[in-house]
Amino acid sequence: MAPRLCSISAAARRLLGGPGPRAGDVAAAAAARFYSKDNEGSWFRSLFVHKVDPRKDAHSTLLSKKETSNLYKIQFHNVKPEYLDAYNSLTEAVLPKLHLDEDYPCSLVGNWNTWYGEQDQAVHLWRFSGGYPALMDCMNKLKNNKEYLEFRKERSQMLLSRRNQLLLEFSFWNEPQPRAGPNIYELRTYKLKPGTMIEWGNNWARAIKYRQENQEAVGGFFSQIGELYVVHHLWAYKDLQSREETRNAAWRKRGWDENVYYTVPLVRHMESRIMIPLKISPLQ
Repeated sequence: MAPRLCSISAAARRLLGGPGPRAGDVAAAAAARFYSKDNEGSWFRSLFVHKVDPRKDAHSTLLSKKETSNLYKIQFHNVKPEYLDAYNSLTEAVLPKLHLDEDYPCSLVGNWNTWYGEQDQAVHLWRFSGGYPALMDCMNKLKNNKEYLEFRKERSQMLLSRRNQLLLEFSFWNEPQPRAGPNIYELRTYKLKPGTMIEWGNNWARAIKYRQENQEAVGGFFSQIGELYVVHHLWAYKDLQSREETRNAAWRKRGWDENVYYTVPLVRHMESRIMIPLKISPLQ
């Protein structure tokens, strides 16, 4: 142990610019105490945290539902402001008819306009029952659907941009089910540091119980294709005041603060959208 402290103290003297050994010894002792405390705390916390070993398999396998093979697609359309009403009318007229066809293993989960967040934006969420084979089956059939091709052509004139992601659902979240309204929806999007998805999942698997009393938890997803290491949490509230009260109530529950403490360092960027459902949305 002595040689290590001497080495640290020499470096500390060079950094501080002091010739005497006292400043170096103090810096070395502080560094040693910090190192010891940090590792001791991590070791102590590990006794109470059930962790998935990320080396055994991909996080998509470890964190997703095993009993289903659902794949989700989320799509963001940035609409020209002057076309938003026309875009909504066209979407509400065409999409339900497409999904009435039982040959398409795809269902609407939710359709919204962003109210607070990025303006003049539409958000759509689909479920493909059967995973990637179901997705490819739908895509191949839509290529030959004249009504859909006309719909896309007309819609393209209304858009500034569009992007999508393919998602899996976390095993510990609810599966999104149709919901009566009126509700507002919050889509909270977290862009994580690469390599931290397992840790995120381990913490939220415990924390989700603190956010179930008002049945506000709609669904939780993580990206597989598109921008990676992205998490989406979807919540439902009666109104903005209900959202405020529900979120404040979570902080009064012992254990919620620990989830926030451990997950915040994993996040590179986060975003909140408040969304209003379209008339055709199963989530109202």
